[in-house]
Amino acid sequence: FFMTNLLNFLTPCPLNPLLPLLVYLPGMDGSGELIKFQLPELSVLYDIRCLSIPLDDFTDWNELVEILAKLIHNERKLLPSRPIILCGESFGGCLALKYAAHYPDLCDRLVLINPASSFRRRPFLGWGASVSHWLPNSLYHLSTFALIPLLIESRRVNSHSRQSLLKAMQSVRSSSAIWRILLLNSFVLEHLPLHKIKNPVLVLASGADRLLPSVEEANKLINYLPNAKMVILPSSGHACLLESEISLNSILANEKSFMNLGSSPVSSAIE
Repeated sequence: FFMTNLLNFLTPCPLNPLLPLLVYLPGMDGSGELIKFQLPELSVLYDIRCLSIPLDDFTDWNELVEILAKLIHNERKLLPSRPIILCGESFGGCLALKYAAHYPDLCDRLVLINPASSFRRRPFLGWGASVSHWLPNSLYHLSTFALIPLLIESRRVNSHSRQSLLKAMQSVRSSSAIWRILLLNSFVLEHLPLHKIKNPVLVLASGADRLLPSVEEANKLINYLPNAKMVILPSSGHACLLESEISLNSILANEKSFMNLGSSPVSSAIE
């Protein structure tokens, strides 16, 4: 992986136009780096793109949606018939919801992994932006250590993955992190035309998420979205894709009938 100074798609695996396109929208770090542990399995069944958000980016929600729409439109022009699966994690889950609500015809399936749409209901997280605003970059980087226990279930994440998470968090400049916190604080789920999202939506919710009430939020989402299903990961933390026990590829394979054919909303659990 590498970061650029423009919002664009990275291709972390060899291109395979014969496979469905899976577009990953990253969390607060914006790098897409944290899906790398899932790529060996995912790349067998999907042609993968990762949205790269620059380290010093200050793009607002509307512009993020428009840039994403152009990138996906370009992919669709090349191969109009293949399905596009939009997969958003945490911050990226909010972007995926905004995008799908405004461009419902420019994606076919939606996967939301602990979307941060409940962020504004956690006031202490917003207060963190006020404090971080006064910290020099060196102290801000030190403060990221305190967030690690909120983001992961440590017994399920090996040291290499933990270091990757810390590196990704510290790669973002404090001013950009504050900007993204402000974006999340302004995100109001109820203001989106969610009824327009009629394609299948799979919501993955971690039962041991210490950062956000992900299961509660997933329940809310499947009530708002016309064709949504929740999968609970009962022992997982917020950054569940870092856990060696979690295989996103296996989860999608288990839900293949729902993702392809639609179904009535139900909840299930995966350990």
